[in-house]
Amino acid sequence: MPTTKQDYYAVLGVSRNATEKEIRQAYRRLARKYHPDLNPGDKTAEARFKEIGEAYEVLSDPEKRKKYDRYGHNWQQAEAAEAAARSAGFGGFGGFGYPPGGRVRVEQVDFDEGIFGDLFGELFGRAGRVGGARGRTRAVPGQDYEQPVEITLEEAFNGTQRLIQVQSPDGTTRRLEARIPPGVTEGSRIRLAGEGGPGIGGAPNGDLYLVVHVLPHSTFERKGDDLYVTVPVPLHVLMLGGEVEVPTPKGTRLALRIPAETQNGRTFRLAGQGMPRLGGSGRGDLYATVSAVLPTGLSERERELFRELARLRGGR
Repeated sequence: MPTTKQDYYAVLGVSRNATEKEIRQAYRRLARKYHPDLNPGDKTAEARFKEIGEAYEVLSDPEKRKKYDRYGHNWQQAEAAEAAARSAGFGGFGGFGYPPGGRVRVEQVDFDEGIFGDLFGELFGRAGRVGGARGRTRAVPGQDYEQPVEITLEEAFNGTQRLIQVQSPDGTTRRLEARIPPGVTEGSRIRLAGEGGPGIGGAPNGDLYLVVHVLPHSTFERKGDDLYVTVPVPLHVLMLGGEVEVPTPKGTRLALRIPAETQNGRTFRLAGQGMPRLGGSGRGDLYATVSAVLPTGLSERERELFRELARLRGGR
């Protein structure tokens, strides 16, 4: 039985008079939808992806498209057989000459069986010996793909690595090690050159971009390259002055001098203690906002001292 193949225009979901731009847009949309990387283990999507690529390779090339419109899926065999027939002295297919004023138009004929199969089988050998025509492959660069990757604030501060699993169009998988540099921000794109969609006709592969999502942190708030942190400070330190420790994403702590009579909510700037700037051009700042910690569980003596303070400050 002959193998039935779906019409290439139907594969891409475009009309037979579609423009090159419409064909290209349809291919990109469908290739993204059915790419094996986005449908791991789905053999139906994998087969659909290959079918889409095959249709695009033909319809995106004006010469191939013209031949496909004339001969259907067997445009390469028909072209070679026609050339061989002419070389052998035939006027056209089957020894019949072309009608006056034009050529015979062949619509979606299956050349794999019967008399045409026998005739072409004989003529292909002769066409091969006389250098039968072959279609030129148009070079089409591979598509770029994106893949999200989540990292912590500490990983964004220090830089990190990720092991990425990528599935090729043929169904095989490979592992890639991606380096994520210090200072990456929300939405940063890490380029893995040549790891995207396959190129057609010798064109280069596309690229794979890792799109960074920095997870929220329980201690620090990030704004650009600056970090903000709230530091609890005992009431007596705010009143009398002293030192408190400020955490950093490195896991270390910095000593912060609190002047006497510091108001609750005051923010201190620790220059150069924020996030590394992407590319290695210094670091942002760390802003520490003090938050008063009121004493609880007061002893009778402590209550007496607070009452005295209230009298001294004009209270009751």
